[in-house]
Amino acid sequence: MKKTNLIFMAIVVFSVCCNAENFLVESYDVQLISYNVYGKGDITLVFVHGWSCDSRYWKYQVSEFAKKYKVVTIDLAGYGNSEQNRKIYTLEAFGQDVKAVVEDVNAEKAILIGHSMSGEIVAEAARLMPDRAIGIIGADSIQNVEATMPEDMFKQMVDGFEKDFKGEVEKFVGTMLGSNIKPELKKWIIDDMSCEPPNVAISTFKEYVMKFKNKGIAKIFKEVKVPVRCVNADLWPTDAETNRRYMSSFEAAIIKDCGHFVMLEKPKEFNKNLEKYIKEIVRIRNERK
Repeated sequence: MKKTNLIFMAIVVFSVCCNAENFLVESYDVQLISYNVYGKGDITLVFVHGWSCDSRYWKYQVSEFAKKYKVVTIDLAGYGNSEQNRKIYTLEAFGQDVKAVVEDVNAEKAILIGHSMSGEIVAEAARLMPDRAIGIIGADSIQNVEATMPEDMFKQMVDGFEKDFKGEVEKFVGTMLGSNIKPELKKWIIDDMSCEPPNVAISTFKEYVMKFKNKGIAKIFKEVKVPVRCVNADLWPTDAETNRRYMSSFEAAIIKDCGHFVMLEKPKEFNKNLEKYIKEIVRIRNERK
């Protein structure tokens, strides 16, 4: 069972310190989605966490970007303080969660920022609301929209999660962290991710991988007409040439000697690149008006 009460207390303390407002909104299936709002601005930055994580993973971005933008952090259904009553956790449903929040804050110019699997989730959200999304930014995400996982590897990972979720997640997450990560941060990430409710995390993992296998990810990006930018680690290669075949515009900044959690492992470098791409997306949007 996820340490719900501890997470709730931590978010309350963090929200008070950062002058946040916490809200709940119903998604398309009446699941309550928790989100926080910080700062003010004409441009709304919507931060969406990755697999087995929650909105706290953006702690180094909130205070920095809320100085001049409206910042929204979301807990997807099944994660953090949002409801956990879905039977299946699909990419399409998560896209609806993001859409519900963006509409609830009435963001007319939203830049959707997703870590890991949420690079694809925010693309689905952008597809659902082309009148509101003006750009997508991935945080170590969207390396290759044609990528697939070998069937034997997929089966082995699912079997492992089902038999010993905590132990397998600890091993899996350990392979994604940079060699220079601070020991206390490494421990926090591994401990936290391995405490996600297994049914939620396993369903999410299955649906996400199957979306790639069925070439559904590439189809989503083909329909999205906003610029896509990424701030990625050098842990895995980013195939910009392949991505550009499906996107109106794609560029990526690569952070050297960094693991999968770029926004936590090297926040200053990540934030610098994020700011650059935010300004670029706003400029492109203004030029198209």
